[in-house]
Amino acid sequence: MKVAVLQMQVTLGAPERNTAALYRLAAQAMKARPDVLLLPELWRLGFYPKPVLSYADADGQETRQALAAIAQKYQVNVVGGTVANAIGDKVFNTSYIFDRNGRMLATYHKTHLFSPSGEHEDFTAGDNLVTFTLDGVKCGILVCYDIRFPEAARKLALEDTQVLFLPAAWPLKRLIHWQTLIRARAIENQVFVVACNEAGIDGSEEQLAGHSAIIDPWGEILAEAGEDEEILQGNLRLPIQAQIKETMDIFGDRRPELYKKTPN
Repeated sequence: MKVAVLQMQVTLGAPERNTAALYRLAAQAMKARPDVLLLPELWRLGFYPKPVLSYADADGQETRQALAAIAQKYQVNVVGGTVANAIGDKVFNTSYIFDRNGRMLATYHKTHLFSPSGEHEDFTAGDNLVTFTLDGVKCGILVCYDIRFPEAARKLALEDTQVLFLPAAWPLKRLIHWQTLIRARAIENQVFVVACNEAGIDGSEEQLAGHSAIIDPWGEILAEAGEDEEILQGNLRLPIQAQIKETMDIFGDRRPELYKKTPN
């Protein structure tokens, strides 16, 4: 499976400009004929203008049209990062996933909202983790802050996912956390991690980290971006996952009875 990670430099509160940038980067990425395009978190607005409800895409309609059009035009799977998605008077941080025919396969609402920045005050958290299948490969998705919760990644791994996609808008001041966490989630769950961060400046005028990365189940970094806008290409050699699991049977050696809450 060949993946292309679109590390976009997003302009705050400018959906038309950002959508045009997406089309430009997608066209450029498709020259390498990847099987999957991955976008960053909140690529349509940046992270994020306020009040976010005033900027959000109503039921994700414009977003879904754009992503479906890219998938159909290039016959490519699209893991559509996330967008601010207004459903009634609530806003969700939502990812849409499309297959090569432009058919929507899954919707994921970010489940862990970043309380230090007040994201939980502006968005509504989702209640479900999701998996989906791209070209016969079972995949999962988490978003940015979700990666700090190992239980979420482990649940997806226990459902036999091979690839974990991670859109994000992660700041440079916590770069070491980003690099450590995405690698740890790959190693401890024996999955490929494909992580797409934004570049540029966020809504709090903080420098975003970039450093999108593609990591194999052994923790080897197959590709890593810098801080600027960049397209990262990588080839996931999926059979090595089974080889790694045979070498070290983490899941067979688990003892779930020890991990339950201890009674008072």
